[in-house]
Amino acid sequence: MTTIIPFGPQHPVLPEPISLKLEIDNDVVVGALPALGYVHRGLEKFIDTKDYNQTLYICERICGICSALHGVTYVRAVEKLFDVEVPERAQYLRVIWGELNRIHSHLLWLGLFADGFGFESLFYECWKYRESVLDVIEMTVGNRVIHSMAKVGGTSKDLSKEHIDLILKTLDTLEPKVKDIEKVFVNNYTVKKRLVGLATMSKQLAYEAGTAGPTLRGSGNAIDVRETEDWDIYRDLGFKPVVEKDGDCYARTKVRIGELYESIKLVRNAISKLPNGDIVTPVKGSPTGEAIMRCEMPRGEVVYYVKGKGTKNLERLKIRTPTFANIPSLLLTLPGVKLADVPIVVLTIDPCISCTER
Repeated sequence: MTTIIPFGPQHPVLPEPISLKLEIDNDVVVGALPALGYVHRGLEKFIDTKDYNQTLYICERICGICSALHGVTYVRAVEKLFDVEVPERAQYLRVIWGELNRIHSHLLWLGLFADGFGFESLFYECWKYRESVLDVIEMTVGNRVIHSMAKVGGTSKDLSKEHIDLILKTLDTLEPKVKDIEKVFVNNYTVKKRLVGLATMSKQLAYEAGTAGPTLRGSGNAIDVRETEDWDIYRDLGFKPVVEKDGDCYARTKVRIGELYESIKLVRNAISKLPNGDIVTPVKGSPTGEAIMRCEMPRGEVVYYVKGKGTKNLERLKIRTPTFANIPSLLLTLPGVKLADVPIVVLTIDPCISCTER
């Protein structure tokens, strides 16, 4: 005999309103079905009432944690419609703020993950270090969460010498602190006992299930849009995707820790190569045609589709978020997991349900 147990949308461990129906045999999961739509906001329809510049601010609010990269992806898609050449300085600025966005997102996740397996002090440490990154973002763009630094044709903000010095000083302070928390996540006996071998997903399964981001790279797939997309700056900065081969919860954790170091390196390299010049190319007219743009969010690949009809309002905006891609693989890895470990497994895909359901 099996039992159906509802998991979510409210759960003491998970901040995200994910809703699953778990089929349980004793205390082991044998099946899982998702229930999506709990927080649907209708944002893709909402943009019908906004012009293409105002739509940027809607896209940034799809996910507060990834707001900078949502904005960058949207404006890059619209720039394809206008065939506009973005100043090189603006492209580097987008990388700097995008990678700072990734750092604070991964530190937030590490804190929530530590809380998920009961390490409260580690949770506070991760979020304390994240605060320093948010302070830098606030000092440079004026807001901690919704950045609004991207605009069609470039960026609306620039970095002064004082801002650059602040960023570098913060990263120099942050890096040894990341090494401290890494020792716990990677070497602690209790953490390894909870994570190693849990919810293992093979390289082939992760690829065939359409998995994205650290969840995909934790199973040995060296796929990262920053390396494959037509964003040459990342190649110039020496970017290399972080990959682990074991495919379990422990491997997915190590990927995100490794990406913290990679993002710190990318910000430093981008600052060292930051060219002088304008930060925006003026754009006139209205968007016409269709375009697709991909970007590597902290959670994985996001896809934007935009369609213009020659008016200031877009005819269509369609977004596929990384959590939508990761939910199928989550359902495939839950069978065989004990009920007490379900929150840990769910957290390892870094779910953003509000982002997914929009």
